[in-house]
Amino acid sequence: QVQLVESGPGLVKPSQTLSLTCTVSGAPILAGNSYWAWIRHPPGADMEWMGVIDPSGVTYYSPPLKSRTSISRDAFKNQFTLQLESVTPEDTAVYYCARTSVGRSWTLPDEYEDWGQGTQVTVSS
Repeated sequence: QVQLVESGPGLVKPSQTLSLTCTVSGAPILAGNSYWAWIRHPPGADMEWMGVIDPSGVTYYSPPLKSRTSISRDAFKNQFTLQLESVTPEDTAVYYCARTSVGRSWTLPDEYEDWGQGTQVTVSS
């Protein structure tokens, strides 16, 4: 069974860079059948897909966030990370890492099969 655990700071100041790590167990992140994504849930809003890294290491990002977002992976640690630059209070949300299978619509949060528990991130001075 695949397990994902998010870690990172709960509070970030405006204009700083948010960095989160997802530690995966039960499946190698280099597995050819999985996409690994970051998804967030702002208060009072819908789930928002942020970006994904595919089995080849190619990344795809939500257009509104593309200029500020970076996803990378560390196969030795079986982790993947999110960096979000120049955060504002509008980036306050619960951040999730998630996995879906190749062949599913990886831009849609409902298509993800395995999820971390989520981590609250607040952007405030």
